[in-house]
Amino acid sequence: MEVDLLSAFAVGCIVILIYHYVSQKYLYFLAKPIPSLKPTFLVGNIGDIIFRTKDALTHINELYYAFPESKVVGFYELTKPVFMLRDPEVIKQITVKDFDHFMDRSLPSANDRADTDQPVEGLFANSLVAFQGQKWKDMRSTLSPAFTGSKIRHMFDLVADCSRSMVEHFRSEANAGRRLECELKDVFSRFCNDVIATVAFGIRVDSVRDPETEFYVKGKQLLDFQSPKIILKFLLFQTVPWLMRKLKVDFADADLADYFKGIIQDNMKQREVHGIVRNDMVQMLMEVRKGTLKHIGDDRESKDSGFASVEESHFGKSTHSRAWTDNELISQCFVFFIAGLDTVSSCLTFLTYELTLNPDIQKRLYEEVMDTERLLSEKPLSYEALQSMKYLDMVVSETLRKWPPTIDTDRYSTRDYLLDDGAGLKVPIEKGRSIYIPIVAIQNDPKYYPDPDRFDPERFSDENRSKIVPGTFIPFGAGPRNCIGSRLALMEVKVAVYYLLREFSLERTERTDVPIRLTKKAIDLRTENGAWVELKPRKI
Repeated sequence: MEVDLLSAFAVGCIVILIYHYVSQKYLYFLAKPIPSLKPTFLVGNIGDIIFRTKDALTHINELYYAFPESKVVGFYELTKPVFMLRDPEVIKQITVKDFDHFMDRSLPSANDRADTDQPVEGLFANSLVAFQGQKWKDMRSTLSPAFTGSKIRHMFDLVADCSRSMVEHFRSEANAGRRLECELKDVFSRFCNDVIATVAFGIRVDSVRDPETEFYVKGKQLLDFQSPKIILKFLLFQTVPWLMRKLKVDFADADLADYFKGIIQDNMKQREVHGIVRNDMVQMLMEVRKGTLKHIGDDRESKDSGFASVEESHFGKSTHSRAWTDNELISQCFVFFIAGLDTVSSCLTFLTYELTLNPDIQKRLYEEVMDTERLLSEKPLSYEALQSMKYLDMVVSETLRKWPPTIDTDRYSTRDYLLDDGAGLKVPIEKGRSIYIPIVAIQNDPKYYPDPDRFDPERFSDENRSKIVPGTFIPFGAGPRNCIGSRLALMEVKVAVYYLLREFSLERTERTDVPIRLTKKAIDLRTENGAWVELKPRKI
């Protein structure tokens, strides 16, 4: 009996200590000159995401509009304090002007912030998105020449081949008398997988026709961020990062990482033996190993890729003497999966869905496609012809505004910082704190975009672009740590839409949700019941 009482007392003391420890963490923002949301014990302000009681858009909007007059707001991810930025000028100050204080991301990683130059294991831990400090700078400048306008032009034919193959498949299905009622996310995920295979890994696959192809199946497993296993890893990285680093845990399973690394290694060997040259990422990694991949001085870094494209900073154009290991170089192809599968397929899904719900916009875009066809005079579509399509760029930009594939971004303070907006707000941010930027909420704020729920490409016309408040359209992120592959992503979206609209009209079916309903089971924007559309062949 005495032992039971002692055990109960010990357990009670432990519970009280834990409660006190966590409660003390939730006092952090009380000493700051900014408002903060009241946290729930242990889960902070993200319980609705953890327990899947709200969709991602609703969750972010509730954070964003909790204090609509404040430029900076505090909230908690579990027990971790996070500064949310609501003002475009403050966002610019953090991500651009004072970037040297906020160079790193808050992403969970096997990298140790105390020593980022030490080699680490794992596909994710060795990718550009996970690198920090000088190592990130060096890898960004290493990869940057691979994503310039001139290099993307060289990849155009590879992407166009995948687009034509997808459309030819649907045309053959239609010719066989089949009704083409498609779930768009599934279709475009397979299309984007084929693009990644050819552009990043140097192989041809056709998962549009065969969704069970090994490359596609393993790619989906690699990016299944909704799986309990990945969610558990994420929570453990948030709560005990030191243990995850010690155990060398990576988000990507070792067997999947070995599969994709093996494809690239075998491809490199074959090219070296047979002298094969191909305009893809594998070729560029081989050039990196030889030290021959450089920025071209006259490369056009303008908006030729589209209004939404981002320009490379001086970090990406700098030089360095770092020697990369093969593991570090090969792991960069993982960036294509992170940035090119879910994000591009999501953009294509919402774009074509909006065209289905807005037939007038679809009609005008189709007319531009046919005008371009006439100008080409039966020649194949070229990169230059695609970039000359202004209305297509407007439609893509409006899709990225209303339905950004990356709904938020973050930064990590690498040293103590005083946020001073010059208008009386002064917020001390200590080293090691996280910054949160709610992209989707800012881009759908009626203060910046009147009637934001309306899909209106005219917001991005030549006449109206000047009305867009700087810093309120950031679908590819902000500052030097923006998305390195924005040009490739935009080209991929535009090519797919061009060929699809040329051959098919997009029409509603009984399964088309109006309005679009978002699922509570995802941490990004995904439809609850799928995005169903009928592809009706045009008479040629």
